[in-house]
Amino acid sequence: MNGPLVPFREIVLKVHSRCDLACDHCYIYEHADQSWRTRPKAISDQAISWTALRLAEHAKTHALPSVSVILHGGEPLLAGPARLRRVCEELTAALAPVTDLDLRIHTNGLQLSPRYLDLFDEYGVKVGISLDGDRTANDRHRRFADGRSSHPLVLKAVELLHQERYRHLDLGLLCTIDVANDPLAVYDALLALAPPRIDFLLPHATWEEPPPRPDGSPTAYAEWILAVFDRWNDRGRPVPVRLFESVLSTLNGGPSLTESLGLAPTDLVVVETDGTLEQVDSLKSAYEGAAATGFDVFRHSLDDVAAHPGVRVRQLGLAGVAESCRRCPVVRSCGGGLYTHRYRAGSGFANPSVYCADLEALVRGVEDRTASATAAPAVADPGALVAEQHDLTRVLLAELHSELDGRGGEPWAEAWELAGTVERHSDGLDEVLAHPYTRTWLLDCLDALRTGRPGAAGPAGELARYVAAAAVRGRVDVPVRVAHRGGALHLPTLGTVETAAGPVEVRATGDGFLLRAAGGTERRVGRLDEESAGWRPVRRVAHGAALDDLDPHRDRFAVPATGRLAPGEAAEWSGRLDRAWALLGDAVPEQAGEAAGSLTTLTPVTGTEPVVGRHGYGALGLPVAAGGDREFAAALLRGFRRAKLRALLDVTDLYALDGAWQHPAPWQETPVPVSALLAGAYERAGLSAYEEGHADHAEKALDLLENAAELTVSGKLLVAGVRKELCRSRDRSVTPSRG
Repeated sequence: MNGPLVPFREIVLKVHSRCDLACDHCYIYEHADQSWRTRPKAISDQAISWTALRLAEHAKTHALPSVSVILHGGEPLLAGPARLRRVCEELTAALAPVTDLDLRIHTNGLQLSPRYLDLFDEYGVKVGISLDGDRTANDRHRRFADGRSSHPLVLKAVELLHQERYRHLDLGLLCTIDVANDPLAVYDALLALAPPRIDFLLPHATWEEPPPRPDGSPTAYAEWILAVFDRWNDRGRPVPVRLFESVLSTLNGGPSLTESLGLAPTDLVVVETDGTLEQVDSLKSAYEGAAATGFDVFRHSLDDVAAHPGVRVRQLGLAGVAESCRRCPVVRSCGGGLYTHRYRAGSGFANPSVYCADLEALVRGVEDRTASATAAPAVADPGALVAEQHDLTRVLLAELHSELDGRGGEPWAEAWELAGTVERHSDGLDEVLAHPYTRTWLLDCLDALRTGRPGAAGPAGELARYVAAAAVRGRVDVPVRVAHRGGALHLPTLGTVETAAGPVEVRATGDGFLLRAAGGTERRVGRLDEESAGWRPVRRVAHGAALDDLDPHRDRFAVPATGRLAPGEAAEWSGRLDRAWALLGDAVPEQAGEAAGSLTTLTPVTGTEPVVGRHGYGALGLPVAAGGDREFAAALLRGFRRAKLRALLDVTDLYALDGAWQHPAPWQETPVPVSALLAGAYERAGLSAYEEGHADHAEKALDLLENAAELTVSGKLLVAGVRKELCRSRDRSVTPSRG
């Protein structure tokens, strides 16, 4: 199989192969693989040493920042304190010089005592305890061989672990689901123990040995889990539940948080008590030898195991699931289910999960219950989008301040303090930070800092320009000193003033400002909106938008920005904009109204297409040459759609990046990623009421998107909104006469 090896970041180390309980749902002792019978009860010194060596070697080879080792069994505490100390000592000694070691132990808790916990405290071993709920639920499976209940002893173990001196070692509770148990009683019993985390596990099953379904329901497990989810969600999510957090994460474009769900490649290997290296332990549920690799720690490296076909097949993401799963909209969240649960004799693991119906019902159930609360407000509310864009710019400014960490020296400190003064006395700073090219300046500065390249005037000089513009806009009478190198100083959102190179001082004066250069030379600008000797203002066009052909940060589009337009050119361009807005107001009034309120800064560019750069929301590069008025209006509308989608992607995840997933595109022969499919549908749906030929393509693309697994909750909300928009356009059926 192609592709680089995925290194192991998690090792399950079997320190003892027997158990002091006789749980009838145990995959090790009660399922198909019975290899435990031939293995030594406790891990040997030699196996411990070689495991530590192999793991350190692997971590060094792959430069792993950390590795987790989970001490397991059987029941690992049966290995005894001395053997467990040896394990901790060897692992710590081998790995401490190489990487961070996260040691954990999963136990039934029956043997837990201060003697063990003192050892675990010494080596930082976190403790997870298995408990299936209240006594009735726990005793259904987790009993001693003679039938006695284990429940009271487990509660004592939890109580001991919760003592103040040991509480920091508590990993939480692991509960195996049985649909015969009352889900709310199970959850309430677990929650009453105040664990730091709860993990619900589906019982291991295959198509050969399906899970029990007492009432015959194909979604019995989903119904059980969703009942718990409702209690958990309605009461404010009082404790992390990994299963729920994983589904919520994937629905919103994030990663899976558990091996049993999602498409992340497996990064876990098992070391048995005899040093044998095996695949994930749950495979023992499938058939005898399903987990075997033929490797061991004495003769083989962990890279040998990572290259094993059985491991590699679980690192293929979407390509590694059944064909029917690849077409399923919830595959990002369920990942085709746990690999073990897909097994069927004759076809191996190339099947959907035996829990397929449950997993789909679970994912859709969580999405239905949470979509309105988890979808980004910016998707449906233009005002929220503008507010979040402004917040993002402020976050970037704070990030730049933090990155400088005193390196900006006195000039930066002075400009930063003046920014606070201006903000306390006016809205000028807000107005300047809302300027889309402020975002560009901040990104340029951060890039320069991180790559070691200085900016044109340095961060302090740049900040001072923005503070000066804010003070002038807000009529705050404070002197702002600005260091600059050129013969002209640009004040963002206002204009460019000619001045000699070197430091200058800018001071607001009524409707204008006074600029004092080195040597005492002064230039007074009386009115900001009127061109005068040495002063070129940013001009305004329809709806108060800036025709910004001056800002030095405007030229971050895919095509070059033009220079300053001559007065006649500017007047002609402004007239074309007026006529374009009128055409759009007749044909698409809702969009025209939103676009007019959103596109605050228009910059003439070369080429024939509208362009969106790395600027904040509101900036649009519009071509000087774009055909007649009708074509110019279409370019304006396309540009608005592109700018808005880009702005949405700045503040929320509309889709997850899951590799090279491809979708057919109605407007071209070759498939495209979901990003291009969404962009094409969004743009064409917006244009459908203004130009013919877009509606059919948009509708087909929306059909495809509704089944795209990559879309997040916010992405699905956007697609639903675009669908409604397209329907309204068709109902209106307005086609303006050609201009």
